[in-house]
Amino acid sequence: MAPAIRSPYIGRFAPSPTGPLHFGSLVCALASYLDAKRHGGKWLLRIEDIDPPREQPGAADSIKRTLEAHGLFWDGEVRYQSQRSEAYWDCLNQLKKLDLLYPCNCTRARLAPLNGRYDGHCRHHPPSAGEACALRLKVTDLPPEFGHIRNTIEFVDRIQGIQKEDIAQVSGDFVIHRKDGFFAYQLAVVVDDIDQGITDIVRGDDLLDTTARQIFLYQILGKHPPTYAHIPVVKDEHGNKLSKQNHAPAVNDSTAEKNLLAALDTLGYRLRPLGSPAQLLHKLIADLQSNSALVSQD
Repeated sequence: MAPAIRSPYIGRFAPSPTGPLHFGSLVCALASYLDAKRHGGKWLLRIEDIDPPREQPGAADSIKRTLEAHGLFWDGEVRYQSQRSEAYWDCLNQLKKLDLLYPCNCTRARLAPLNGRYDGHCRHHPPSAGEACALRLKVTDLPPEFGHIRNTIEFVDRIQGIQKEDIAQVSGDFVIHRKDGFFAYQLAVVVDDIDQGITDIVRGDDLLDTTARQIFLYQILGKHPPTYAHIPVVKDEHGNKLSKQNHAPAVNDSTAEKNLLAALDTLGYRLRPLGSPAQLLHKLIADLQSNSALVSQD
């Protein structure tokens, strides 16, 4: 049998504008950028601004400036999820017509003892009409036309290896539209990755536990999921992930090459300064193209 023809590489970096870029996010951006460029592919930038209560005014522009200061130039126009509501509604309406969604009015207090696995309460006890509700995607007892879809998801992560998860046991039916009216991450990320033709995703391993649900949604929509590579997240001296919640400082754009060298060191590459981010990235991409990949792609 002839080998499958692989689509041209299209990767992406998709930060949420909850604050300026910190070092951990720079490492993730650099890893995804280098992996795309060493494959001769495109690297897209998507701003995941669908959670206004958590977002910081001006953060999206700050992130773009920091990427540019570090020579991480994206291909094409920046995509903003806040401008994609119509596409998300189209997907939700499609799933509704297929009888794959149901409303859920469960409170945080009711959900807390469930430890992340939904028990299907609102599937069997529908909320009253007119109540503010989330929308959950069914993962079991699907309509007959989806009988071929299994809720045990298995995939090979390019870094983490073989992954297997029974989402019925881990998460249960999961939210794809929130009670507060905002679109859930699981829906928006899949709709946009499909629309943009994303073939490869390099991101932090803090998102590894979201991947099975995303692959399940790909299957429901009849689409082939991308290849995943989850790199270890950067942690502080206390072992906590660098994040805005943990008050991680913003990257200093005036020391861009120094920052890139530190990020490369975190990724296991040691280079000497070459004078500018552009020179550093040019040499590294050339080295990667002629030698080993940034992340294994066996």
